[in-house]
Amino acid sequence: MAKLIFVFLTLIPILCNSFTPEKTSDRRILVLLDDFAVKSSHSLFFKSLQSRGFDLDFKLADDPKIALQRYGQYLYDALVLFSPTIERFGGSIDAAAILDFVDSGHDLIVAADNNASDLIREIATECGVDFDEDTSAVVVDHSGYAVSATEGDHTLIASDDFIKSDVILGSKKIEAPVLFQGIGHSLNPSNSLVLKVLSASPTAFSANPKSKLTSPPSLLGSSISLVSVIQARNNARILISGSLSVFSNRFFNSGVQKAGSPTKHDKSGNEQFFTELSKWVLHERGHLKAVNVQHHKVGETNEPSIYRINDDLEYSVEIYEWSGKSWEPYVADDVQVQFYMMSPYVLKTLSNDKKGRFFTSFKVPDVYGVFQFKVEYDRLGYTSLSLSKQIPVRPFRHNEYERFIPAAYPYYGAAFSMMAGFFVFSAVHLYNK
Repeated sequence: MAKLIFVFLTLIPILCNSFTPEKTSDRRILVLLDDFAVKSSHSLFFKSLQSRGFDLDFKLADDPKIALQRYGQYLYDALVLFSPTIERFGGSIDAAAILDFVDSGHDLIVAADNNASDLIREIATECGVDFDEDTSAVVVDHSGYAVSATEGDHTLIASDDFIKSDVILGSKKIEAPVLFQGIGHSLNPSNSLVLKVLSASPTAFSANPKSKLTSPPSLLGSSISLVSVIQARNNARILISGSLSVFSNRFFNSGVQKAGSPTKHDKSGNEQFFTELSKWVLHERGHLKAVNVQHHKVGETNEPSIYRINDDLEYSVEIYEWSGKSWEPYVADDVQVQFYMMSPYVLKTLSNDKKGRFFTSFKVPDVYGVFQFKVEYDRLGYTSLSLSKQIPVRPFRHNEYERFIPAAYPYYGAAFSMMAGFFVFSAVHLYNK
């Protein structure tokens, strides 16, 4: 009995420190490696995560003791796969378990290279990313390569074709190109959730640099994605890179000069690029929450259980964005609310007070039934918001109609004019000799 009490007391701090929407830092990340040497060769990237409050748990990918969950509860909030050559994970982890992990709302970072196994390719394909089917192919660019002492086969490329989004890559411009050496991938056209974050130049192609081309490459130009991200419908975020080296200390600290450019940078853009991108992937930026949804009649404060047609009402909601340290008021001019029954009867853009409160007012349509207040907010780089509140709308009761309806005044006039005409006709007919 004493042992059970001891185990329960030791679990309390773990349960209290687990991830909640109110606390997006202090999260646990499982990092699976091919070799523990990667822990030191990529230490700058890992230290940037630890400095931001993440607890990293390093394991070999084939460790028979690794597990993502225990007793039905996930042990980690995010997963980093820096094991591109792994053919089979250890423990209870497989491709299906990783996809279930993402389906449960957790985040995933995957790094591949030219030796990527079928397992890593399968996970990427399930996420909407297709690596080049030629396992010997890498990205080659004879115009956009990185200038070096040994020119080589131009597989070390310098790319500066970034996605234009301050939410995903931060507001500070990345001045230096990103060094990349690895395999390219294409985006599944049927998956609208995948975004290219770093693209190859129009002169790039995917092929085996050690053999002569006998047929056109399957991946060409700007259609080649080097680094992509996905935000699932449940707001889980995924980063997929065709290179593990882009996260390495060597690439982080290396100088870079793009072929054809006179500018030589003392340091590549890799560290800034992946630091900012990891903030987005791990929900340190672009994470929204909506609270305090209210609606009531104009001039009142209490939320009614039912509205009447043609009532004037007010609707409001508070939206905040996680800044990495605290929740800050979200400011935007494109948040809309629908008053919905089968289709929107009212669609209004919400005003905001710059303090996180969004509000509007409108008249209930002259249609009764069961309506919903709906806010469906999807903006590039931000977590989606889906809010819904149901409310019935009734018609006028029999004693609530006006005594005289203005629209019926012509009919009232016609009736009284007929009565007056009949009276005049009768008088003339009776008393006219």
